[in-house]
Amino acid sequence: MDLKSRLRGRSGTGRPHLVNAAVTPGWDGGDNDAMDREMDASQAVTAIYQRHALGLTRLAFLMLGDRQMAEDVVQEAFCGLYRAWDRMSDHAHALGYVRSSVLNGSRSALRRSRRVPRALAVPAAPAAASAEDIVLSGERQRETVAALRRLPPRQREAVVLRYFADLPEQETAAAMGVSRGTVKSTTSRALAALARMLQEEKP
Repeated sequence: MDLKSRLRGRSGTGRPHLVNAAVTPGWDGGDNDAMDREMDASQAVTAIYQRHALGLTRLAFLMLGDRQMAEDVVQEAFCGLYRAWDRMSDHAHALGYVRSSVLNGSRSALRRSRRVPRALAVPAAPAAASAEDIVLSGERQRETVAALRRLPPRQREAVVLRYFADLPEQETAAAMGVSRGTVKSTTSRALAALARMLQEEKP
């Protein structure tokens, strides 16, 4: 299995917990335009949350190595999306907005924690696999994720966005706030570093 396949061979960390009240305003039966807009924003943000919160939590978890911190970052990102909804000129970009918020929130959390991300749990291989395949697959994933944690933050971001979140280069660039060329060069350096680290792990 090549390095890129190993990076993409993952599953989720579990469903995040977001208090519904954080994005759903109280409604007293009024029928004014402001309330209608609030309800529209709430429904739209809730729909985006239901479709994408799990993947965004996985992204934050891979950046932080901490499940609770990852869930907190994602919750705050969706609350921010709700607060910004009426100011957004194009709601088609809402997912990109919240993804960037998750990335920025992860950076801030890492700065506050002043520590290396914790070891990441690796999900079990599919039940249909043989016992030998399960052992080998789990070991490969552990090695890959351990190497990922050793990358510099920007290189880790690029790899997580490109190969765990499966984003194209342009969307990765938008989330990171850099050019497409920077994404290419950063990802190339990251993959080379990962390959070296994984080669060193071989007996």
